[in-house]
Amino acid sequence: MGFMNLFKHFLGNDWGVHPADHKHPAAAAPTRKLPIPPRLHLMLSQHVGAPSRPVVLVGQKVKKGELIAAAHGNISAPLHASTSGTISGIGEITAPHTSGLPGMAISIDSDGEDAWLDSEPVADPFALSPEEIANRVAAAGVVGLGGATFPSSVKLNLGRRSKIDTLIMNGSECEPYLSCDDRLMRDRAADIVIGIRLMLISTGAQVAKVGIEDNKPEAIAAMQEAAARFDKVSIVPVPARYPMGSDRQLIVELTGREVPSDARAADVGVIVHNVGTAYAVQQAVCLGRPLVSRLMTLNGGAAAMPGNYEVPLGTLISDLVAFTGGLKTSAAKLVMGGPMMGTVLPHLRVPVIKGTSGILLLDAGEAAELEPEACIRCGSCVKACPMGLLPLEMSARIRNDDMDAAVDLGLSDCIACGCCAYVCPSHIPLVQYFYHAKGELSARQRTQLRTEATKKLATQRQERLEREAREKAEAAAKRKAERAAQQAAAAAAAQATTTAAVDTVKQGESA
Repeated sequence: MGFMNLFKHFLGNDWGVHPADHKHPAAAAPTRKLPIPPRLHLMLSQHVGAPSRPVVLVGQKVKKGELIAAAHGNISAPLHASTSGTISGIGEITAPHTSGLPGMAISIDSDGEDAWLDSEPVADPFALSPEEIANRVAAAGVVGLGGATFPSSVKLNLGRRSKIDTLIMNGSECEPYLSCDDRLMRDRAADIVIGIRLMLISTGAQVAKVGIEDNKPEAIAAMQEAAARFDKVSIVPVPARYPMGSDRQLIVELTGREVPSDARAADVGVIVHNVGTAYAVQQAVCLGRPLVSRLMTLNGGAAAMPGNYEVPLGTLISDLVAFTGGLKTSAAKLVMGGPMMGTVLPHLRVPVIKGTSGILLLDAGEAAELEPEACIRCGSCVKACPMGLLPLEMSARIRNDDMDAAVDLGLSDCIACGCCAYVCPSHIPLVQYFYHAKGELSARQRTQLRTEATKKLATQRQERLEREAREKAEAAAKRKAERAAQQAAAAAAAQATTTAAVDTVKQGESA
């Protein structure tokens, strides 16, 4: 029995936490489509890996879906125009990050037509080869829409190379306030199932299991109806418990397999994708449409019109808020994503990116934070941790700057879900400690890699200099030997000439 299963065996099924979901009224409202704003700002870095590289110029006219930035490197994704219009700028804009630092973006002034680039739908997408499906997904810039934003084609190819047998689709959406996946499954279940079937072909998996939390009965019913004719696709309700949406928890729940701490899901024959990603795959492969918009949740006590909105990528959050009636009351905190793992934003003038699952406009009551107190060693964080870790012990080591000891206690297994901080009666910011420690370890690793690279370059330079000196010495010795040989040959030739002349004179005297 693996450690995680052993941990759950002793504590029962009470791992994780049960925060108030706050999904209504947003989840109950029908999906709305946001009009195209007058200007869009598409970040070049909105996925895991290297930022995309611009392939357009300022002043150039583009159609919706046209390539504006190409993938740059093995782990990267291309970027496409999310409406038709004119490229008005390529420069810095505030990135959707807590720091408020700028990032590079391509700005498009909309022409109001929202005209798509011409594309030809595939007659029979299920006749495509696994490689062709992955290539189309890559060309469409599809990334994981559950928040991780890892380029989807890379995972599809990894699944085939790793010979996985099970494709897991994450539809749990366990974060409070968020309901975009719920609405997507209710409204577009048939398209999602088509995407799942295409992903089965591309990964080579034999079956697909769609995990949906049991507090989403409408989504479960819609997906069951859409998948009823396909034996390889099964819909599996899972307990509504945070963080059920974490890959490792969902894998254990649906397959009973535990992913070792130093391994990937593919190593145990499983690969995980989000249901939103499946919909994007269907759009890319069947219709030839790249990822240029996404369904996202707007929620929180300060939101005038909570709901789920189809939003073009690059839309400023301020434009979304203005379209939905502005703020009902002052927003004490702005969060991109969910309240447990989301990113606190500096202001509203930041753009929507591929990983924006939601925007939370939290009022003062929702955002209230208490001052942290001393740890009372109650053990609540230990009981809540879904990974079976000791958060209080790890944080104590981190406070003492003993990162190695924190690693020995399992820091690398921490998924930063926030369960420990949520249940802590002393309100200790445990997750912030873990983020800090991981950042320190990452910086240490980068420094070590730079040191090793510098040492390697110095060694290579010294070896090159020694080799060049050796070759120079050998060449000099060779030239010296050649000159000596030439001189010896010349001396021998001169001696031979002299001897011949003497012999000639002697022969003439004797005659």
